[in-house]
Amino acid sequence: MARIAGVNIPEEKRIEASLQYVYGIGLTRAQKILADTRIDPSKRTKDLSEDDLSKLREYITKNFTIEGDLRREVSVNVNRLKAINTYRGMRHKNGLPVRGQRTKTNSRTKRGKKVSVGSGRKKSAAKT
Repeated sequence: MARIAGVNIPEEKRIEASLQYVYGIGLTRAQKILADTRIDPSKRTKDLSEDDLSKLREYITKNFTIEGDLRREVSVNVNRLKAINTYRGMRHKNGLPVRGQRTKTNSRTKRGKKVSVGSGRKKSAAKT
């Protein structure tokens, strides 16, 4: 199994799709990496030579922040926003949407499942 940046990438998929298993590499970045290293995007990962894989590893580590370093960088940025009490930082702290989405409806993912409250009137114990 091929490893890039500490991640096992799938053997049976095209290399263009396999690269996306690495955190920080999406479709556009994968296409750019393959174009710059002159590797055919339609090749399967298992069909790549060891030379191609080492070329990919070297290019990715030299030019991009990925995996653990990227995760750490993002969490440092979020913690900085929280520490200086910006609006975005407060939204992160409170577990609410950060990028301006409405919250009256449509924020179930961030706020969790809520049970709606009834009218407040208690039901009678027995029928009369």
